Amino acid sequence: MTVDDTPLRNRREVLTGGAALGVMALAGCIGTTEEGEGSDDAYTIGMVDSLSGSLADFGERNQNAKELALEHINEIGVKDQDLEIIVEDSESTSQQGVSAAQKLVNQDNVPFVIGAVGSGVSMSIYESVIEGTGVVQLSQSSTGLDLTDQPDLLRMSPSGRTQSIALADIIAEDGYDEVAATYINDDFGVSLFDAFEEAYDGDIVYDSAHDGEGSSYSSLVSSMDGSGADAWLCITYQSEFATMVNDMYSGGYEPQLYGADSNRGDSVLEGTPEGSMDGMKLVEPAAPEDQDNYQEFAAAFEEEYGESPTAWSAFAYDCVVTAALSIQAADEFTGEALSEVVRDVTRPEGEEVFTYEEAHEILADDGTADDIDYQGVSGPIDFDENGDPRGSLVVMEVQDHDYASIEFRES
Repeated sequence: MTVDDTPLRNRREVLTGGAALGVMALAGCIGTTEEGEGSDDAYTIGMVDSLSGSLADFGERNQNAKELALEHINEIGVKDQDLEIIVEDSESTSQQGVSAAQKLVNQDNVPFVIGAVGSGVSMSIYESVIEGTGVVQLSQSSTGLDLTDQPDLLRMSPSGRTQSIALADIIAEDGYDEVAATYINDDFGVSLFDAFEEAYDGDIVYDSAHDGEGSSYSSLVSSMDGSGADAWLCITYQSEFATMVNDMYSGGYEPQLYGADSNRGDSVLEGTPEGSMDGMKLVEPAAPEDQDNYQEFAAAFEEEYGESPTAWSAFAYDCVVTAALSIQAADEFTGEALSEVVRDVTRPEGEEVFTYEEAHEILADDGTADDIDYQGVSGPIDFDENGDPRGSLVVMEVQDHDYASIEFRES
């Protein structure tokens, strides 16, 4: 995947990076100074995103949402400066994600890092780069349960525990008292399966972890079929799931499929035969589509990119806005100062504000972080003591080889 550096209308240029893609940073971005102040031109933060690899479908939408957020923020400014973001590619792996974060923190001296997509990548970044530095880390997409155990690792998307509980309920409601399950062998997959196993009242007649990037999972799907279960739960990533579906299709297996948010993506549809997944149900975080600020965000997103945003797009947008509000509210541009206010700008003690402009007006008029409660385009955020937000869920079903929303559930 290549990065589209074409400027949006009325948008100041934004730095993007990604050594693996050969993308050079645009000239003119100056990082934080040794004193922790912004440059003369802009406040610069970092972002680790999946520009390539198994989670690139998420990364593309994240980048579009990030660009849109910067356009809206920089029309107003942050303490009379621009906000700029240096983007580094995790390649959807922990090793490259850590390298990307090290570059942002140690070379670019950013005090705030948005990242990453995969839960294992986010945890690796936190444990290897962020922990103990004072730098704020806010994941745009990670749902793994283990993040809850690291309260200084914030995330915009809700914990996957809510997805696991919902999947257990849906499978039971659909009349299946037996299930065969497989899950990706990392923090994300193991933690979501553990939560499912705890919540499911039926029998898990087969379960097995699988490694990523397999060229074939034919042995795995054969074993799942041999379990006798009609319902199969697959907790994995898009490229791995597409391979599984192809193996199921070629083997003549026709189970009732269930999965988590990480299974869904355009690359899965494009890489599997028509009708091979019809009837599959997936559970993923939902955005408040009836909320005015979400509708305005969605309209702007569709006008700019020719497609509707997902909940993940909304999460990425809110990460950028939350960072900007934290900079506006903080006494100085340092990780320690930003960490003191990043939770408060989204908490219900303040006045509800639904756009960056509304929040900025209060903060610029001698307001503090406690005076605002940013209601994101992804819904109320309200980070708890574990760094987890509030959230709701949507149940998707594959119909005519496309994804359709069939039900919303409170998390």
